[in-house]
Amino acid sequence: MNILVAVSRVPDTTTKILVGSDGKFIDTNNVKFILNPYDEYALEEAIRLKEKNGGKVIAITVGPATAQDILRNALAVGADEAVHIKSEQNFDSFFVASQIAEYASKMKPDIIFMGKQSIDFDSLQVPSILSDILDLPLATIVTKLNYEGNMVKAEREIEGGKEVLSLQMPCIISAQKGLNEPRYPKLPDIMKAKKKPIEEIDAPNYENNIEIIGMELPSRSRLNKIVGDTDEDIKEIVRMLHEDAKIF
Repeated sequence: MNILVAVSRVPDTTTKILVGSDGKFIDTNNVKFILNPYDEYALEEAIRLKEKNGGKVIAITVGPATAQDILRNALAVGADEAVHIKSEQNFDSFFVASQIAEYASKMKPDIIFMGKQSIDFDSLQVPSILSDILDLPLATIVTKLNYEGNMVKAEREIEGGKEVLSLQMPCIISAQKGLNEPRYPKLPDIMKAKKKPIEEIDAPNYENNIEIIGMELPSRSRLNKIVGDTDEDIKEIVRMLHEDAKIF
């Protein structure tokens, strides 16, 4: 069984984020980057599936030269091979999905795993775009999986409940927290991963479909208004949330 796992390199959730001098992207100085947490569930599921049915797991990422550290991490926890699609430019979700799709069309994996979203852009777009490009069935935000032959039964989170889908391989699964418990790499495996080769592919130049106009940190200013609990007070709270805070 051939299994492809798409992973991404994101800022650590504990990192203090600052806006860069251009006002459009974050300042990456002194920022610690990690393997996207949701991708850890995808990677773990892929490795478990390989351990049960045989085959190989290939981890793939799209990003700058520094992105190889997360591929080493993937190799250390059990991926057999790693592919780095190199690009130093700032790219959007369509570019990421199209590059993964191009590689997948040649590899022809039985199943593609990825996290439900990256914690930096939080768009949840890559799985759906990849599904559209490859014309493959997709189950998103998956919390439980069962495999029967070439069929996959996926339980996914939806608004107010859960939904169960049956998909025929080849298919795409985007993982949610709770799907499994990701393993930690062992020191010998970390050392071995440092010596494993990583396939490198130069990505083409690309013109983004999305333009970032500006980026700013959320305001922490407070109005500091205190009201009571009468009907009139509640109406005033609703008015302030709507007109002053513009939350809804």
